[in-house]
Amino acid sequence: MDTSLVELDVLGVRRQGEQDEVVVLLLDLVGRRLLPIVVGPSEGSAIAVGHAGIQAPRPMTHDLLVAVLAACGGVVTQVEVTELTDGVFHAAVVLDGGSRVDARASDAIALAVRIGCPVMCAPDVLEAASLPVEGETPADEVARFRVFLDTVSPEDFGGDPGEEHDAETGPGEP
Repeated sequence: MDTSLVELDVLGVRRQGEQDEVVVLLLDLVGRRLLPIVVGPSEGSAIAVGHAGIQAPRPMTHDLLVAVLAACGGVVTQVEVTELTDGVFHAAVVLDGGSRVDARASDAIALAVRIGCPVMCAPDVLEAASLPVEGETPADEVARFRVFLDTVSPEDFGGDPGEEHDAETGPGEP
């Protein structure tokens, strides 16, 4: 594994811009950069469905690939966004034996969200195509909320935890 690669979180798929482009949003938590990749509508749908964990009644193409890999004993260790050439993102699917399979970035990401493997990115691709993240990221919000949950007690909400209350007025209100 190339240790210079940067791990990205798949935030999701969005439509944006005047032309209603479908964009996959990938987040570099360490460098606080957002990598948007424009994909086609069907590719975006495949990523969104996998990201949401939705199971189709019959296997879709990426589900089929996951099943074939499993049947053959292949394990995907990670996918890598390897380069950006003439506005096109290129990727590789990396198998446990070290084999690398050339892929479109959208297909690699659709595979990664289904199997839960890391999405890695070459630093030069991030340098060329990422946007700085200002303010708090969704991961920052989740981390803050986890700290809150670890430290909160029933008393922090006022009133006695065993006190009954009216559903319309709330605890301690007449």
